[in-house]
Amino acid sequence: MSAPASSQVSPPAIAARHVTSGGTRVYTLSVPAFPHFAANVFLVVRGQSSAPTYTALVDTGGSHEASTAALEAGLDAIRSEYGEAWSWETLSRVVVTHPHPDHVAGLPFVRGKTAAPVAAHEWAAQTIENPHGDPAARQAEMEDHIRWLGLTGGGSLENGTGAEYAERLRRRARNTMLPETVEVRTPLREGNVLDDIFTVIHTPGHEGSQICLRVDDLLLSADHLLPRNSPPLMPQRFQRGAGLRSYLASLDHIEQLEGVSVALGGHDGPMPDWRGRIQQLRDRYDDKLRAVLDAAAGPTTIHDLTHALHPRLRPIQAILLLDQTAALAEYLAARGELQATRREDGAALFVRA
Repeated sequence: MSAPASSQVSPPAIAARHVTSGGTRVYTLSVPAFPHFAANVFLVVRGQSSAPTYTALVDTGGSHEASTAALEAGLDAIRSEYGEAWSWETLSRVVVTHPHPDHVAGLPFVRGKTAAPVAAHEWAAQTIENPHGDPAARQAEMEDHIRWLGLTGGGSLENGTGAEYAERLRRRARNTMLPETVEVRTPLREGNVLDDIFTVIHTPGHEGSQICLRVDDLLLSADHLLPRNSPPLMPQRFQRGAGLRSYLASLDHIEQLEGVSVALGGHDGPMPDWRGRIQQLRDRYDDKLRAVLDAAAGPTTIHDLTHALHPRLRPIQAILLLDQTAALAEYLAARGELQATRREDGAALFVRA
């Protein structure tokens, strides 16, 4: 593997350049997916720099102008700084690791630049090809979820946050992952080898259709394995393949890979000690599970449990932490360490078994 790209590259910087054991060049671009939040996009190149035989874009960043402009500028920098004669016209492939807006929302912009076929996990194809889905069904599912979280009564009304969180979740249900439909030409499954370049590894948990991609001795680990944070989780009851059980099983799955020297996640920098990072994440979730068990001495809703675990909860964190607490409680209930019942209003109640 080569060293990170020169710090002289002007923003938007090429965050890193890696050369795999088979000679494939993988360039990491950091683009502003949300305000104050960057995501990684990867350009994968094979063949002579002056005449590449294969180029692929993995993920696309956000849909807003700052993200798409950074993507174009970064790709231009790869051409000017490293002499990689890639072009939109000759791009071989676009791959989506998972349909979250910081990774897929820029896809319509990219589709306007290139006819390269899109590949994504077969479960993600429906979201990408029909991003608006059935709005009525989506809202009905969210209303059921809001009741299950305990946002419609009890403690959630007494402290005034339940109605606020419920409305934010309703807005989330109205949002789409990308602004318009794009065809997925190549649906992917576990074990597929795409274009004789990428080995597909299905890693549900953070998102049910998420994939990691192996290129020789390099792993593009998407949001499954990140160097600084544990990825947000939501309960499996709300999305097929989501949840802590799936996430931990996917950690076990990639840990079995042999010959991988570095992992590049969907955010932040490279992970040369990626197995050590897996163990850190397991330890972190063990700590979180113990905290949930300690806090659930009496029957409690997900809303109230979230506030018990995070007494200094900032509003900006609230929805993600509600999701996470629900995923933790669901996992413990499945293991028999929490007992789950339902309140008359539909709220789930959890208590230590």
